This record gives sequence, C-alpha cells and structure tokens, in this order.
Amino acid sequence: MTFASHIPGPPLNDFVEQFWYYDGLNVPHSRERVLPDGTFQLMINLRDEPRTLFDREHEDRSQDFRRAWVSGAHREYIVIDARPGSSLIGIHFKPGGATPFLGLPAIELRDRVIELDSLMDSAVNDLRDALLEAPTPQDKFRILEKFLWARAGGRPVRSPAVALALRRFQEVPHTATMESVAQELGISHKHFIARFHAEVGLTPKRYCRIRRFQQVLAGIERKVAVDWADLAYACGYYDQAHFIQEFHDFSGLRPTAYLRERGDYLGFVPLGG
Repeated sequence: MTFASHIPGPPLNDFVEQFWYYDGLNVPHSRERVLPDGTFQLMINLRDEPRTLFDREHEDRSQDFRRAWVSGAHREYIVIDARPGSSLIGIHFKPGGATPFLGLPAIELRDRVIELDSLMDSAVNDLRDALLEAPTPQDKFRILEKFLWARAGGRPVRSPAVALALRRFQEVPHTATMESVAQELGISHKHFIARFHAEVGLTPKRYCRIRRFQQVLAGIERKVAVDWADLAYACGYYDQAHFIQEFHDFSGLRPTAYLRERGDYLGFVPLGG
C-alpha cells in the first residue's frame, strides 16, 4: 500500500492537521470502528467502487458514498468499510478548522457524513477529476491546497474566542472549565457555548470529554500492559468506574478489550476477518 501525508504551510496549517493519501489498501479485516476525536474529515474517493458507512445498531443497514464526502464531528464511534484495493485522499481538519471552507456552521454536520456535492455542486467533480489526473501524491496535495484557498475566498479566518478556547482545552482538557475560559474571553457562558458549538460542532463539555479520551488513547498507543487506575487518575477521571464508562461511551469497548483489539492506527479498531 502507498501512503503519504502533508502538512500545508501557513495559514492553512492553523486549520488543517494534515492532508493524507493512500492507494491499494490491503488489510485483513472488512470493517473498522472509527473513534471520535472532535474533528472533521473531508474525503475524496479515487476509485469507482463506493465506500460504506454502517449503522452501529443495525448491521444490515448502511449508506454508500461514491465521489466525495465530509464527516463532521462525531459524539460516538462510527463503523466504516475497509475495502481491499481502495484509494482515498483526504483533509483532516483541526478542531473547528473546517468551518471557513464548508460555508455552514459545524453544528449542522454533527454526527453526520454527507456527500460533498450537496454543499459544493460541480466543484466536487472538478476537484476529483483534477486529483485523478495528478501523477504524484505531492501534486494531489497541491491541488487540495488550491481548493481550500478558493473555498475560503482569500485568507481563512476563525473566531479568536474559539481559537483561544481550543488552545486552553488542548493544553489540559480535564482542568480547563467552560466558566474559566468564558471569563477569560470576557463573554457570557451561554454566548461562549453557542459560538463554540457553531464553529466546532460539539459543545465545549463534549469536546473536552473527547479530547481527554484521545489523551488516554495516545497514552496507551504502544503499551502492552497498562495500569488503568494510574492512567485514569493522570487523565483527570474521578475514579476508575467513571473512566471505564467514559471509555465505553466513546468506543463501545471496555479499555482492556480496546487494548486487545486495537489496530495499527490510533483511533481505528479492526472489525471482522
């Protein structure tokens, strides 16, 4: 399998975590559980075969996506296919980073995956055609950069208040509080929540819970044995029962099961043979 990634230069790197590309997927499993991380992903399919999103509660229900789609900030895990030989390119946005490029509040895409042409009409087909013609991953990444510049209509901007809140929550997600951040910003608690919700797609409380969960995943990424009580305390959970419940809420798994079943990439859990 070919894999490449790219971090764009400023100011796009304030909004984008990375561009990524893979071709010729070859994995032994048929589905993947994708755990929430509080961010958006924009994906373009470089094959003709559709990709599938499965209903978590009803395995016989699914939705196909063919050309390009955007996945909003999710409050819980989702289940996707892992189709052999597939090829995708995508944009992994930073928290709140997708809003300037999508033309609508992030809250409207919470817990949703939608076809991109419903937001951008023919621009999606033009983008996909250009990506298919580009010979190298680096050429494809340059096309994505131009696409984002065009979507932003100039220099992209984000709310300074939300940007500051995200920095505070990123530093220590379990100690910064909505009240303290709102006070630092000089705005009301209610106004802060509404602004954050619109730009990030999650409430500040839910976002901080997800970031703390991601902190746990990062802390055990390469470990074989884990002292769960110590980890729970270090990440700010008030007891181990609280930690286990939170972990299950976001992953559908107990921590020990995740450790046993996790895949090669952080936040992806293989399903099926």
